[in-house]
Amino acid sequence: MEKNGHIRILLVDDHEVFRRYVSSMLKEQANVQIIAEAEDGLQAVKQAEALQPDVILLDIGLPGINGIEAARQIGEIANIANKARIIFLTQESSPEVVQEALDLGAWAYITKVHAGTELLPAVDAVSRGERFINENNNSSNKVD
Repeated sequence: MEKNGHIRILLVDDHEVFRRYVSSMLKEQANVQIIAEAEDGLQAVKQAEALQPDVILLDIGLPGINGIEAARQIGEIANIANKARIIFLTQESSPEVVQEALDLGAWAYITKVHAGTELLPAVDAVSRGERFINENNNSSNKVD
C-alpha cells in the first residue's frame, strides 16, 4: 500500500476548516502524505482517478455528488477500485448510511466528533489491511 514509505491520502471535505484540522493531525505522522484535497464529490472522483491514492478520507455531505455516490463511482474505476481504501469521515451516523457505506466497501467509518481520537488509529489499521468502524457514536470496533 505504501509508496516511498508513505501512506498517500486524498482528503475530501467541503469545510476548509475541518480539512485543515485533519491535515494538521495527519502531518504529524511521519508515514502519511496528503497528496491532494477536494471539496466536492466530483473533484474526489477525478482526483482519485488521476492520483491513485492509497487512502481516501471522504465526507458524505458533499456538494454536487455526495460521498456515497463518489465512493460508488470510485469503486467503478478499474485502475483504483481495488487499490484505494475509503475511510468515511462524516457527521452522518444513522445505521442505514453506515451500512450503505460498508456495503460499498468502505474500510473505515468515523464520525467527525470522534476524529481527534479515532482518525489516526483508523488510518493505521486501514493501511495494514484491517477495517475500522465507529458504530453508534459511542464505541470503535475493529472489524477483521
